Amino acid sequence: MFDYAEAAVEAALAAGARYADARVMDRRHEAMGARNGEVEELTQEASVGMGVRALIGSGWGFFSTSDLTTASARRAGAQAAAIASASASVSGPALELTPVEARQDTWANDVREDPLSVPLAEKGDLLSNVTRTMKEHGADVALAGYDAWDTTKWFASSEGHRIGQHIVECGAQMNATVNGERETQRRSYPGIRGQYGTRGWELVRELDLPGNAARIAEEARQLLSAPECPSRDVTDLIIGSEQMALQIHESVGHAVELDRILGWEAAFAGTSWLDLGRIGSLRFGSDLMNVTADATLPGALGSFGYDDEGTPAHPVDIVRDGIWVGVLSGRDSAALAGLRSSGGAVRADGYNRLPMVRMTNVGLLPGTSSLEEMIAATDDGILMDTNRSWSIDDKRLNFQFGCEIGWEIKNGKRGRMIKNPTYTGIGPRFWGSLDMLGNESEWTFWGTPNCGKGQPGQIGHTGHPSVPCRFRGVRVGVRG
Repeated sequence: MFDYAEAAVEAALAAGARYADARVMDRRHEAMGARNGEVEELTQEASVGMGVRALIGSGWGFFSTSDLTTASARRAGAQAAAIASASASVSGPALELTPVEARQDTWANDVREDPLSVPLAEKGDLLSNVTRTMKEHGADVALAGYDAWDTTKWFASSEGHRIGQHIVECGAQMNATVNGERETQRRSYPGIRGQYGTRGWELVRELDLPGNAARIAEEARQLLSAPECPSRDVTDLIIGSEQMALQIHESVGHAVELDRILGWEAAFAGTSWLDLGRIGSLRFGSDLMNVTADATLPGALGSFGYDDEGTPAHPVDIVRDGIWVGVLSGRDSAALAGLRSSGGAVRADGYNRLPMVRMTNVGLLPGTSSLEEMIAATDDGILMDTNRSWSIDDKRLNFQFGCEIGWEIKNGKRGRMIKNPTYTGIGPRFWGSLDMLGNESEWTFWGTPNCGKGQPGQIGHTGHPSVPCRFRGVRVGVRG
């Protein structure tokens, strides 16, 4: 496969490119879904092909092919250069790339049990049994499913890169829905998106879907008779780690993508409220807020050895002691912004998609408190967890989130369950109210396998290490 990638790079250079790279990608995906005790769907798909980038002047060119022959590879390289030449006809300064050491290497994540080798019958029994259990415990609709991906990449560049990677990812989820006379309630496990990682089937076994199926069905039914979340302009809010993962994803992760900040990504996914001129000085949150983008975390869904430009995975500080200090970047965006190096955050979801800035593992570093300590330290507040809905503006500034379940906190103790809990805020004001942070024993590497971005749309796999957190003075509930 390296021969095809190198042939494409050579052809692009011969056609006038000053830089070129090629990425051969072989991906297999398997997914299964069950409903009310029966397996209803099975997806098994595979794709293989090559994408080529060429840089001429101020313009990139990209071309892909599924025909893996030397002749086709050369045509793809020449075509990428031709597209780059056409792009460069629009006047502008030459696009530079930050330097990166050219490496010849291989990388693979740790996998104890290949998810695609686990018998389909065993996986089907798991899903059908847990949905049957949820039905038996009161669910009107019980769903469960898993996804598994096996991806091999071969990357070569005109600077001498020759990198092979093998990445295995998988995860699972289930949810129970109950119908009342006037409303519907749902409980999900481990969360609305499930839990996914750069791991093997051992991750799914550790989730223990059978051991949680009855509980979530019973909680969904209990929610029907629970009181509504009260509406308060100001209250103490404790957020569980699953909901915190989405809070980080939407209000931090997307906001610090450098292509959004530069205005490159504006039409579909919006821009960002951040101004590069204030990096290093802007207060994003309280002193407790420390966020990193770290693609080296073992088992997290946003982990890899090298990004799709050949930049080695490495941790990047995003927020340090509440101050915004870093961004998610690639070689071209970093150079344009005057950064010394790429953040190693460029990936594509297939061989026929142009790599772009994507989140890696963007998450909070843990603190020294615990969820129980937060509850004990709260006289009057609300605890919410498990995302149900989200809304955030294009600049990733103003937001509202709904959760599946909540509890009142009174005099340092968890009180009655409440339904339809929601909260709203403005990014830096909300993060500035963070005053308690879960400890390392509660640090969970949540995986989001469905992050959408770009036109044509791409689906990214991202990770979000998070812990339970307490925020002061937050508006909750629906305003009348």
